[in-house]
Amino acid sequence: MKKRQRRIVAVAIAVCMFTMGLPQMTVYATTTLDQLHQAEQEMQQIQQEKEEIDQERQELEGELGGLEQQHGSLKAELNALNAELEEAAEHLAELEGKIADKEAEIEQTRKELEEAKETEANQYEAMQNRMQASYESPDADYLEMLLSARSISELLNLADYISMLAEYDNQLLLKYQETKEAVAAKEAALEVELADLEVLKQANLDEQARINALIETTASYVQQYASQISTAEAELAEIEAEVARKEAELAAQEADVEALKKKYQEELLMSQLANSSAKRDISQVTFEEGDRYLLANLIYCEAGGEPYEGQLAVGAVVINRVLSSVYPNTVSGVIYQKRQFSPVASGRLALALAQNKATPSCYQAADAAMAGTTNVGGCVYFRTPIPGLTGIQIGGHIFY
Repeated sequence: MKKRQRRIVAVAIAVCMFTMGLPQMTVYATTTLDQLHQAEQEMQQIQQEKEEIDQERQELEGELGGLEQQHGSLKAELNALNAELEEAAEHLAELEGKIADKEAEIEQTRKELEEAKETEANQYEAMQNRMQASYESPDADYLEMLLSARSISELLNLADYISMLAEYDNQLLLKYQETKEAVAAKEAALEVELADLEVLKQANLDEQARINALIETTASYVQQYASQISTAEAELAEIEAEVARKEAELAAQEADVEALKKKYQEELLMSQLANSSAKRDISQVTFEEGDRYLLANLIYCEAGGEPYEGQLAVGAVVINRVLSSVYPNTVSGVIYQKRQFSPVASGRLALALAQNKATPSCYQAADAAMAGTTNVGGCVYFRTPIPGLTGIQIGGHIFY
């Protein structure tokens, strides 16, 4: 769109510069062939503009396709990131569950450790009490126990029992110590596992933060591409509307060209018919008051900037029509015949008549033509030269 705007601006500037550089010139009316040639040029210009717009549309469609493809890729990437974030969230929930379980296990282990420490302390205290009692009366208890025996075998059994009791206390104490150490080791291991889980949890949180940042960035890009797509679609719609307008304009111009071609062919036939039909002699024409004034000003409008020979030729064309049986038989009838002389339709002739723009040479040419002088034979049409048109060229016109 910007490219097209720049092109339009450049063309406008070029036209302005070109126009400013042109000398002031008298503008002359155009014949049907002039109009046809101009219409064909305009049609070519419209066709060229349409092709340029079509090219711009193709480029924009390609750009839009690329944007849509990139937009789709980003949306797919965004969906993948959301899935990755969801998976990370599930992993985090799993880790948090494991951490909760591990913390509960550690809490239970700490209770077990406390119980083991308490049992050890109680057992140790009981042993200390027995040892202290034995120390304070070392023989009383053992001697009383031994003397209570009723036989030798019972005495031996009592001795073994005392020895076993001491050994049992010792083993029980060792057992409680081992239990305490095992529980302490388990607690330490659980603490390590908990620390590892906390590390994994933090890593998961960091990963989620990274994914969230990527999602935010990708979502921003997705929005940007969506906005660009919307803009491109609006531009494309505008271009397509312009293409439709150019197509309609081109169709209308083609119709105009065909109509002008048809009209030009009719003019050629009329010219041939005029040359092959009966003609009056100039002596048979009765000119009305004002015919000289009218013809001189028409000559001014059509050939005011031409040399005298060109002005005479225009006047001769009008009189040739007056003499022909296929045209009106008066000067005013010929000049004001519908769609024949464009200064009539444009209002330039009326302005020239109101101000009597005709120059002395225009009056001289009108007098000569009304006297029967012709330098273009029986020609009844004229126009500016174009390739392929044959006829009598005088100054800037071809007469046919």
